[in-house]
Amino acid sequence: MNSQILSEKIEECKLSKNSIAEELGLTRQGLYNKLNGVREFKGSEIKKLIQLLGLSEHEQQAIFFADDVGKNANVSETTL
Repeated sequence: MNSQILSEKIEECKLSKNSIAEELGLTRQGLYNKLNGVREFKGSEIKKLIQLLGLSEHEQQAIFFADDVGKNANVSETTL
């Protein structure tokens, strides 16, 4: 997950992280744990973030799947 892009999008939408946490049913600390990679976002939380932030398909991919794609590509290359 690319938390930098997600944080920038939250700021761009002029939403506080406290309000995002509340909308997701998380504590502020819970949200920070997810933004910092300590915990992963659940599918339902990702869906809610997409709605709250109006994320385009491209933004969704850049935020939520960037690391996974890179890791999978590296694994494929090393196993060939």
